[in-house]
Amino acid sequence: MPETQIRWKTPAAILAVGTFAVGTDAFVIAGVLPSIASSLGVGLAAAGQLVTVFSLAYALTAPVLGMLTAGWSRRTALVVALAAFTVGNVLTALAPDYGLVLASRVLAAAGAALFTATASATAAGLAGPTHRGRAIAIVMFGITSSLVLGAPLGTAIGGLADWRATLWFVTVLGLVAAVLLRLRLPRLAPTRATAEGTDADATALRQRLAPLADRRVLGLLTRTLVVFTGIYLPYTYLSAVYQPATGDDGNKLALALLLFGVAGTAGNLAAGALADRFDPRRVIVVGTLAPTVALLAVPALRGSMATAVVAVLVTGVLSFTVTTPQQQQLVAMSPGAQSVVTSLYQSVLYLAVSLSGVLGGLGLNLVGAAALAPVAAGFVLLASVLSWASGRERVAKADLQGRRAA
Repeated sequence: MPETQIRWKTPAAILAVGTFAVGTDAFVIAGVLPSIASSLGVGLAAAGQLVTVFSLAYALTAPVLGMLTAGWSRRTALVVALAAFTVGNVLTALAPDYGLVLASRVLAAAGAALFTATASATAAGLAGPTHRGRAIAIVMFGITSSLVLGAPLGTAIGGLADWRATLWFVTVLGLVAAVLLRLRLPRLAPTRATAEGTDADATALRQRLAPLADRRVLGLLTRTLVVFTGIYLPYTYLSAVYQPATGDDGNKLALALLLFGVAGTAGNLAAGALADRFDPRRVIVVGTLAPTVALLAVPALRGSMATAVVAVLVTGVLSFTVTTPQQQQLVAMSPGAQSVVTSLYQSVLYLAVSLSGVLGGLGLNLVGAAALAPVAAGFVLLASVLSWASGRERVAKADLQGRRAA
């Protein structure tokens, strides 16, 4: 294997172990919501706010923690992030009531936020522009594979014991990832240094948010917020959306999560290769338009396990085809601030998850579980239209500049 491949592929694979732990924590809550609600004496919508609090805390702390740790070595930042994440999950597992569970999710989210953004920036910097899409896809493979294995396994553990056992499972994952990173990840420059530029100017929060002044960056982040609000709205309440098919059978729910994760992993890896080969914007437009159709079909397919499996597979494979090309576009827009824009991207991604928890909870009470997927389709379709329009605007500007030059 060429030395250049060893230089980025091995660290990217190690980083994927960490994102697997973080992703499992984020996704597994959807599979144990009924158990949490029953144990804490709250409704399903209230239990869903654990997802909202985690995601909102993630979104708000990512840029701040990125600034505070900008001078640290990447390995140190990554290990400390996983330590905070692990302690947060221990506190969640031990918390006796709903309020303390909510509070402990904030600490876990802060560790997750610092880790994921630093991991994406590290992989992108090591791989360089030629393999950037593949490197980010490997790191994100940890997230999508947590859908495949982590969330279903955690759901099954919760079914056999209770939701607190699931949180102990997540705690062990975090510890394993931290040890592997400490032992196997090579020493790297501080997060302000990258292979293609420097984040040294990011010494204040105002400077760290400077990329938002770029209309292209702000527009892409806005589209990210819209599309992932739609994608995660039915996922957060998967147990309610597919209740006619799964009933109260935890094994069937775990199977649905497993199939969604397998499909999502396939979609993510395919998108990484496509984004390196084609215009990432085209991959994004198709990757947002196709899920719209799939989500609209969910109400007709949720009645039996056989048809629900089809719906879960199709929506899963299509829902995760936009993450890698979106991040590839962002780091290309800001080559000297890779860790900044990836932390902003992760903030917006989890802000979308937070919104999906709130909107899904309202939707359950106002229109019922059957309507959640069509509502989600509206968000995803809007993102597709916005992505297409951004490309048309770029072409129009290029034509205008060409005519002026002529």
